[in-house]
Amino acid sequence: MTWNPVTGCTKVSQGCKFCYAERMAKRLKAMGVARYANGFDLALHEDILEKPYRWVKPRVVFVNSMSDLFHEDVPVEFIQRVFNVMVECPRHTFQVLTKRSERLCALAAQLPWPENVWMGVSVEDDQVLHRFEHLQQVSAHVRFLSCEPLLGSINKLNLHEIHWVIVGGESGPGARPMQTDWVESILHQCKEQDVSFFFKQWGGRKKSRTGRLLHGRTYDELPLERLQLP
Repeated sequence: MTWNPVTGCTKVSQGCKFCYAERMAKRLKAMGVARYANGFDLALHEDILEKPYRWVKPRVVFVNSMSDLFHEDVPVEFIQRVFNVMVECPRHTFQVLTKRSERLCALAAQLPWPENVWMGVSVEDDQVLHRFEHLQQVSAHVRFLSCEPLLGSINKLNLHEIHWVIVGGESGPGARPMQTDWVESILHQCKEQDVSFFFKQWGGRKKSRTGRLLHGRTYDELPLERLQLP
């Protein structure tokens, strides 16, 4: 399940180059979807804030698949309102992902951190390792890294205070290739440091053709002891 109280974004690093959310926003605009009338320009959606209250059954919810909650143009007060909704919906598990780790770190003390909020940062190569260093300073119950799209080797991960690592290749038009040894290196580091590892996909222009098998098997590990769903 996705929940998008914010839509639209701007690029901050190489991982943004072929942004799937930007492609989707342009497609939705062309289809006449009112919420995307301005394409991928940043927009706040007050009416979407209340949505999780209406979901009766527990769900895992990815927050802002079409934006970045910690974008510099999202007011602090709006971020706090999003977090307050998550606090008031403890039956759901919310996964928040950002590339703007500096702002996350700066605002963390002003936000509640209930057990059902998982906080992650995108780390696509070793040029943005500072993001997970910022994440380590945040008091989230579960902290995770999304190495997707993985665009280079990351061989020096200190995973202290990190509970979960997701790895995936880029997909869609212009997808940049991911090397097997990059994935194996992260898997090895997760095993050494006892961190859950989830391999999402190899990617490519047709990701369905490349699949998600690594060493002939799938890796679907989760930090289950922290998962809020029954």
